[in-house]
Amino acid sequence: MIVPVAAADDARIAAFRDVRERDLVGRGGGFMAEGEVVLRLLSRHIARTGAAGAGHRLEALLLSEPQAQRLADLLAALPPDLPAYVAPQAVMDAVAGFAIHRGILALGRAHPARDAAALLDALGPRALVVAALGIANHDNVGGIFRNAAAFGAGAVLIDRASCDPLYRKAIRVSVGASLTVPFARVADASALLDLLAARGFEAIALSPAGAERLADVAPAPRVAALFGTEGPGLPAEVLARARTVAIPMAQDFDSLNVATTCGIVLHHLAEAGGKG
Repeated sequence: MIVPVAAADDARIAAFRDVRERDLVGRGGGFMAEGEVVLRLLSRHIARTGAAGAGHRLEALLLSEPQAQRLADLLAALPPDLPAYVAPQAVMDAVAGFAIHRGILALGRAHPARDAAALLDALGPRALVVAALGIANHDNVGGIFRNAAAFGAGAVLIDRASCDPLYRKAIRVSVGASLTVPFARVADASALLDLLAARGFEAIALSPAGAERLADVAPAPRVAALFGTEGPGLPAEVLARARTVAIPMAQDFDSLNVATTCGIVLHHLAEAGGKG
């Protein structure tokens, strides 16, 4: 449903105003995605899984005039009652509060929060899971979800200290993966480890002081890779309860970006047999 918009103060597009400021306070169960790649991925995922599967739904689009013309095929495939507001670039920039060069914003409603135990129970006898503890940087969270999607992880578990995977920047960095990879929150590291043990998952904790080299690890059929904050890393109580693994590096250097570490580890675990 194409709806032309000529003014930034049009009440119909109020939900798209001041995007950055609203990102800071949350959207009450909603999310804002941007860019063609993310929009196409989300549209395909919803079409493939249906409301009962994906759980996310699109509520409205805001497009620049050139993008609306270029995405005619995508718009034609969307539900006929989904409003696609189309505005001149200057109006769109004024609404968003910054120069939105991609010219594509999508407002959605998020899947209700999943139960972590139920999410693990739904996975098969062979499953690869990612766990993020204390990851407060949206770029890193987005990168972790992108890796999870790329290497076939069945779920991502995050603790309360980690940032929201449905924050606009996290969605963008993940290239939409945080909208398609199932995730759930756990209270803390202790609750996470208890849950993984109860569901038959081997917990592999990454640390420069790990007892094993990643290349030597043959994972269990159900395996969870645990990642902590850059710098402090995973706390000692986590390392004491998990299989500790290290990625050998050049002398006098023992630090990788957590998203980079995640990609290396998931590639190995998937290739070594941990992928469901």
